[in-house]
Amino acid sequence: MTQVQERTGVATVGGNPVTLLGPEIKVGDQAPDFKVNKDLMTEVSLSDYAGKVKLISVVPSVDTGTCDAQTRRFNVEADKLGDNVVILTISVDLPFALSRFCGAAGIDKVQTLSDYKSRAFGQAYGVLIKEIQLDQRAIFILDENNTVRYVEYLTEMKEHPNYDAALEALKELV
Repeated sequence: MTQVQERTGVATVGGNPVTLLGPEIKVGDQAPDFKVNKDLMTEVSLSDYAGKVKLISVVPSVDTGTCDAQTRRFNVEADKLGDNVVILTISVDLPFALSRFCGAAGIDKVQTLSDYKSRAFGQAYGVLIKEIQLDQRAIFILDENNTVRYVEYLTEMKEHPNYDAALEALKELV
């Protein structure tokens, strides 16, 4: 069995320190592949978005205020970015919950994907919180060749990402 890297002292939930599982992804790294669910039966991977610039917005759960706001903000911005960009929101929410949320919130430009089955995305990108099995909030921007061009790991789960910095980094690639 492969030992999963544990990172402590880098994130908190409600001010309480938690352990993140997986490596810290850095600008210039080749993005790790992943499999997540589009619905209960359909898996997608990084290769499904080949040739596109990707903004990966990681949220703990769309049923919280910050995650809701983050997903809505990127949904609005998606319209301005062109066909060569895909915005993926990934959480451990069940696909049912993601579908319900998108319908109620009018989310139609961002693709919501679920890491519920194996938490493999969370471990590959170093955002899986060991203690509660949710993914910590983060932003990753990958170019067309899946080279990481921007990373923001949030230190506190309730914090918002720096939307302007992420969008500026994204626009430099399109």
